[in-house]
Formats: sequence, C-alpha cells, structure tokens
Amino acid sequence: MPARIGPNAVLQLAPVMDRIVGERARRALFEPVGFDPLPGNDAMIDERPVAALHRALRRDHPEVAQQIATAAGIATGDYILANRIPRAAQTLLHALPASLAAPLLMRAILAHGWTFCGSGHLTAQGHHPVIFTLETNPIPQTGESATPVCHWHAACFERLFARLVHARSQVIETTCCATCASACQFEISWR
Repeated sequence: MPARIGPNAVLQLAPVMDRIVGERARRALFEPVGFDPLPGNDAMIDERPVAALHRALRRDHPEVAQQIATAAGIATGDYILANRIPRAAQTLLHALPASLAAPLLMRAILAHGWTFCGSGHLTAQGHHPVIFTLETNPIPQTGESATPVCHWHAACFERLFARLVHARSQVIETTCCATCASACQFEISWR
C-alpha cells in the first residue's frame, strides 16, 4: 500500500493558486496528477501524486511557487488550529511561557507528523531553537534545487508556533533534501 499524506497538502494549494495564477492554470497543474476534481478532506491520500504536484508547481511556476507554497502552509496551519487542536489546549499553550509551550507543541506535532510527512520520518530536538528534522521527505526531489524548497512545511510550522508559542516565531529551513542534503531541517526560533 502506498504511503499516505493529509489532503491539506493539496486542498490548501488550490485556492491560493486560483488567486495568484488563476483557476485555469491551477487545473492544468492539478489534472495530470489526478487532483481535478479535488480530493475530499476526510481521508489521507497517496503521497506520490502530492509530491508530483508540489514539484510541478515549482517547475511550472517558479516565479510564484514559494509564495503559493507559503500561503498554502499558512492555510494548513490555520486549518489545524481550527479543526485539530482543541481550544482548551490552544488556550493553555498560549498562556504558558514559550519555554514551556514549545516542547508541548513539539511533542504534539511529532505525534501527528505522519499527516504532513507521509513516508518521511520526523524528529525534533531542542527548546529554543526547536529543530525539526524530516528524513526522506517525499515532497522535494533529490537534487532539484540549489536552495531549500519546503516552504509549505516551513510556513505550517511557523503558523503553529506563532499562534501557540510566541508571536515572533520564525522558521528557517537550514537543509533540504532538494539540495541533496540527507534531511530537511527546520529551525524555529523567536525573540
């Protein structure tokens, strides 16, 4: 059975692409990989066409791919906040100092990382900065870029940390499988 990933890796791209490059361009990108019509939001989906979609976005729309992936990552974070993290937990995390909230959120993300990592393996370390390491990330293709390309993941992490740990949280992808690194690594810090 193929590895699965959450549908937000596709669903959150669609409205952003419609807004930035238009529905016709979005459908032209989504249809060849089987996402026209869009998948439902109630089940995990095969990660292979998701990875193909993200790669096609970077290949066919290089001038706006980062903008689109970042906006989709933010929307994914908003979806998680609205639908997956209970309000009581959000209230608690927001009330705690960042030094206590960060490890709690880090553990919650690790417990549910399969939803946005597919067959990849997510680990984390540290408290400030928090460093997520995603080995065998299915989204980038090895050697496809000289710079990190995982803007969707980075934006999602940043949205969650900015809303629940510290408003000035920032994420930098320090290494990326797309650049032939052994793993994608995301450093989350705040000041």
